[in-house]
Amino acid sequence: MLFYIISVIVLVADQAAKWIVRTHMELGEIIPGFGPYLHFNYYENAGTAFGLFQGSGRYFAAVAALFVAAVLLYRRKGKLRGPLLEAASGFMVGGAVGNGIDRALYGQVTDYLVFGQSGGILNLADLAINLGWLLGLVYLVRAEISERRLRRNRL
Repeated sequence: MLFYIISVIVLVADQAAKWIVRTHMELGEIIPGFGPYLHFNYYENAGTAFGLFQGSGRYFAAVAALFVAAVLLYRRKGKLRGPLLEAASGFMVGGAVGNGIDRALYGQVTDYLVFGQSGGILNLADLAINLGWLLGLVYLVRAEISERRLRRNRL
C-alpha cells in the first residue's frame, strides 16, 4: 500500500507544480527563492537529464512506461518487499510517470527548481526519482551489512 500512496502523492504534486509553473511563469523567467540555495527558473527540457538527447523527449516516455511496467512486474512477483523498497519504488514510479506524462503530452518536461549555483534545473519528479534511488541504495547497504553479520556469526 505504501508504494501506491507514495506514487500517487508524487504524481499529483509533480503535475500540480508543473501546471502552476506553466500557467504563472514565463518561459525563462527566474524567481528568487531562498538566497543562493534555491530559486525557480522555468525551463522546458526536450531531452533527458543534463539536457542530453534534445528533441528525443517522446521516446523517453516509452522508456518511462517500460520502467514502470518492470517495477510492477517485480512487485507482483514479490521481489520488492518491505517498507524501504516500497517507498523507493513508489518515489521512482511516481517520478517516472510524472515526467512520462509531460513527455507524452508535450514532447518535453517542465523543469523549474535550481539548487545552489550549479545551474542544473530539476522538477519534483526528478527529486522523487533521486530519492527513490537513494532509498534503494540504503536498502542495498543495509542488506549487505546484514549478510556480513550473518556470515560472521556462522563462523
